[in-house]
Amino acid sequence: MRISSRLGLEKRRVRDETEKQRWDRNFGDLLQELRVAQTGIQILFAFLLTLPFTSGFPRATPFQKTVYVVALLAAAFSTAMIIAPVAFHRALFRQGRKPELVRHAHRMTTGGLAFLLISMVSSVLLVTDFILSRGLAFLLSGATALWFVALWAAFPWYRHSWIDEDAEEEDERVVDGGVPPGDACGKDEKLS
Repeated sequence: MRISSRLGLEKRRVRDETEKQRWDRNFGDLLQELRVAQTGIQILFAFLLTLPFTSGFPRATPFQKTVYVVALLAAAFSTAMIIAPVAFHRALFRQGRKPELVRHAHRMTTGGLAFLLISMVSSVLLVTDFILSRGLAFLLSGATALWFVALWAAFPWYRHSWIDEDAEEEDERVVDGGVPPGDACGKDEKLS
């Protein structure tokens, strides 16, 4: 079965919903994703906020202090952008503008993740430069940046049009007139 027909089948099978329900689901999904990102950025931001008050910070070089400021500001920008959809939702509450909210929240979340990447890589550079040689610090920070870009951008972009093989097999059973296991009567039933 071709990918395009599988995608159409998947949409018909799974998304029997109104436009309003789809926007509500999209916003709910986005909020779940934001909860994960918020925890990570809050921990990093707290670490960065307390760092200057530690006893070893005065030994930091001017380069390390510059990297620290980049990491701190990127964490602050990331925090603002990742929390922005909540503030935007409050401003548009009950105005029937969910599509606008979801589009705005998507852009803010994407920007927040970009700033989070900058903050994470800068933090790795700061710590590794403090304890290792500058060359090794750049190497490890570059590897960290590549790892984040691979997991957060390259791999999802590469996989964006793929469908799970399990979902494909289930789609074929639906097309052939079979009923996928657990779908009899619309719910999972256990046989005794």
